[in-house]
Amino acid sequence: MLLHVQYRMHPCLSEFPSNCFYEGTLQNGVTANERQSSGIDFPWPVPNRPMFFYVQMGVEEISASGTSYLNRTEAANVEKIVTTFLRSGVVPSQIGVITPYEGQRAYIVNYMSRNGSLRQQLYKEIEVASVDSFQGREKDYIILSCVRSNEHQGIGFLNDPRRLNVALTRARYGIVVLGNPKVLSKQPLWNSLLTHYKEHECLVEGPLNNLKQSMVQFQKPKKIYNDRRLYLGGGQGVMQGSAFGTVGSVDKRSGRGKGHPFVPFGPPNGAHKPGVHPSGYPLPRMPYPPFPGSPHSQPYAIPTRGSLHGPIGAVPAAPQPVNRNFGAPRANTGGPIGGHLAAHQQNSQQAMGSVGPTFNFAGDPSSQPSGGGLMSQSGLMTQDACPRS
Repeated sequence: MLLHVQYRMHPCLSEFPSNCFYEGTLQNGVTANERQSSGIDFPWPVPNRPMFFYVQMGVEEISASGTSYLNRTEAANVEKIVTTFLRSGVVPSQIGVITPYEGQRAYIVNYMSRNGSLRQQLYKEIEVASVDSFQGREKDYIILSCVRSNEHQGIGFLNDPRRLNVALTRARYGIVVLGNPKVLSKQPLWNSLLTHYKEHECLVEGPLNNLKQSMVQFQKPKKIYNDRRLYLGGGQGVMQGSAFGTVGSVDKRSGRGKGHPFVPFGPPNGAHKPGVHPSGYPLPRMPYPPFPGSPHSQPYAIPTRGSLHGPIGAVPAAPQPVNRNFGAPRANTGGPIGGHLAAHQQNSQQAMGSVGPTFNFAGDPSSQPSGGGLMSQSGLMTQDACPRS
């Protein structure tokens, strides 16, 4: 069930999530005037748009735990933004700092308590948490630290569109995003977000008291192939039906645009070999019935379980020439093609005990069935479903 009306965000903040995560159907239940913070003097680059992307070029590092990441440059600027909010009249309970990495969360908490220019208690009252912990919650002002800044290792958790959707929709009055555009723009969804900020003159750099529009060049986004594991619950990824298209533009090569999925459909990494499943295992050459009890999709007969396999544990005897089952020699080599199948189909409808080879049990001889009679099996052919030759 999709959200149709939102009552949390400033209309400017809901514009991008509506276009990319809700196919442009998300309506605003609040007006811009209702989300104007009176008495707050914060240096927004565009006064009537309480949002901006703060360009950061600091390099990421592996945290002390060895299992997470941190970015010292972003953490220092988070402290400056928090201090500016506090000095402009915002109380600590109105501010939330979001980051996808535990290493960065711990570093920001420690950095603000040690280097904050205001009273230490003010910084302790500010909530610094992960994206997942903010699910279903809100703050008046959100500061998002992206952390990742590298040449070849990718952006990790930031690849998940669901986490980005949560991070961008927690703020009521304003949001500040800190990150490296050169790295983030390689991912199509982040490229769309950066383009959105740049088109509205909210992609900025420099000191907070003198922010200027950034002229940084974006990277060409990488093409993402459709992997069926993303649609079948095989881990993190985009769910089927989600639309994360490029906002306000159309890519002629893939035909994606506003309201269309940015993941092109097709086999993963191009066409795969015929007769081989995309995951690698070979497909059977003889098709299976589409569901139990249905006729077979090919016009040839299939032997019944009793005449071919027999009960579990039985050892079939050598087939007699008079029984023209599969594997038995043909007595009439000059007969019509498929004649032995017709004989088998006729026999498959006879009474119990009149068809099929006998079986020798290696264990209890007294449990041997009489005559190896017909054993019904759902989904197998009968003479009504297969035309005789």
